[in-house]
Amino acid sequence: MALFAALTSAPAHAEPYPARPVEIIVPFAPGGATDVVARLLCDGLGQRLRQSFVAINRPGANTTLGTLAAARSKPDGYTLLMASFGLAANPSVYRKLPFDAAQDLVPIALVINTPSILVINPTLPAHDLGEFIAYLKTRPGEINYASYGVGSSPHLAALHFQMLTGTKIVHVPYGGGGGPATLGVVSNAVQMLFPSVVTVLGMIQSGSLRAIAVGSERRLPLLPEVPTFLENGVDLKAGTWFGLLAPAKTPEPIITQLAAATQDMVRDPAVRAKFTELGGEVVSFGPADFAKFLKDETTRLSIVIRNANIELQ
Repeated sequence: MALFAALTSAPAHAEPYPARPVEIIVPFAPGGATDVVARLLCDGLGQRLRQSFVAINRPGANTTLGTLAAARSKPDGYTLLMASFGLAANPSVYRKLPFDAAQDLVPIALVINTPSILVINPTLPAHDLGEFIAYLKTRPGEINYASYGVGSSPHLAALHFQMLTGTKIVHVPYGGGGGPATLGVVSNAVQMLFPSVVTVLGMIQSGSLRAIAVGSERRLPLLPEVPTFLENGVDLKAGTWFGLLAPAKTPEPIITQLAAATQDMVRDPAVRAKFTELGGEVVSFGPADFAKFLKDETTRLSIVIRNANIELQ
């Protein structure tokens, strides 16, 4: 009986990882920054681990639906989560969530940071930040701005912008993330948005959107003509980040293997160039550093959200 047990259990223990395709849940609709980064990550991990990595879009409830699906998945390394700003913001935005990110998920790697950029519909008669602020001040409450939901990075950036500039604009939250919100600005259903540069770089370059200012310390090499808010005397720095996580209790060797493959991927000059072309800054934090970052970011955003008096049921 002991010999039989050993023989029948051996294949399960000996199975290499990954032995079948791996899903990376993206809690946004296709087309946004998180989706773009996830698909680049799928390509890189697939090449290094010799298995298919597939991005699965599960938008809804300001990333809660997709995050919950990942948190409740079997902790075997075959379902992962591509997370961003909302993972740290939502615990303060919502009175109660159906998961505890700190307990139900384990960090693997923080991949890139990317600054936010203020973009507007090009039909608006403003071509720089000074003109745009003046335009808004003559039309309080008449101009709409998009976000990915209450407490999302574009929402908090717009709240901060209004506080710093003394303007009043109307919030229009879009479900699904960057893709739908960006299309809302392109179609002029809403007039402005503070997205990640990754989401809108192509549309800025094609003229579908007009870039007004970027929320970084320095101008972006890809958009050297777009000034920072700081250059215009507005102390606004904003952005988001993108990281990979797994369900809690995923075996440590799998976490270590995924983290090593991710860090090897972002060290590749060709991959770094792709992220830079999207306006991203490669970070490459492993599990321990990413866990500390998440804890600090959750604390920082709790203060911002409390000061903005944001809370949902």
